[in-house]
Amino acid sequence: MAGDDVVVRLQGVRKAFNPGLPSEVEVLHGIDLQLRRGEFCAVVGPSGSGKSTLLNLIGLLDRPTAGTLAVCGQDTTHMDDAALTHLRGRSIGFVFQYHHLIGAFTALENVMMPMLGDAGFPTRAMRERALELLGRVGLNHRCDNLATHLSGGEQQRVAVARALAMRPAVLLADEPTGNLDTRSAEVVFGLLRDVNREQGTAVLFVTHNPALAARCDRTLEVVDGLVNPQAAVAG
Repeated sequence: MAGDDVVVRLQGVRKAFNPGLPSEVEVLHGIDLQLRRGEFCAVVGPSGSGKSTLLNLIGLLDRPTAGTLAVCGQDTTHMDDAALTHLRGRSIGFVFQYHHLIGAFTALENVMMPMLGDAGFPTRAMRERALELLGRVGLNHRCDNLATHLSGGEQQRVAVARALAMRPAVLLADEPTGNLDTRSAEVVFGLLRDVNREQGTAVLFVTHNPALAARCDRTLEVVDGLVNPQAAVAG
């Protein structure tokens, strides 16, 4: 693949909490990582190893203490908060273990939220895009139901649809199947895999499920704040 297929690049990335204080703790110790367009990459490792911290950095929810992070070819090192927010909204989708839907909003309104945040006002095209995505996840018949009236599996499928609303280049999934039964987990994993294959969306999929990790293209093992290079191989 050509170098411009790299959608996420980390070089020497470190992350410390309370830097410069006696209580300083470094969680990530110099991560070098590339994620290319169309890759579906599992991220595994014990609790507390730094997996979620790594995803928060890649998702531009936090900043590295040292090193460089580029998303879609843009170096984020010197970006201000507004620029980071813009890049995140346009380029990165998130699916977490807990769906984080707005309970007082319908499924349709929840899927429209990223588009509303970007444009500032609703349009017919946004509604049509949201309906298309809800149909894709098998929930067009539930579009007018409040999020609180959906099952756990349905809520997570709405969260997947919301994450895809802006056609992101990168999708970050942090234990998205961790709270689901086996059938619902399979549906959510299958949706992410389909989008990855059909649209070329790069996916980082944090999981403690070895069976799901084995079905990804590549597995990265995070141990004690480092990526184990021996585990960064095809699954």
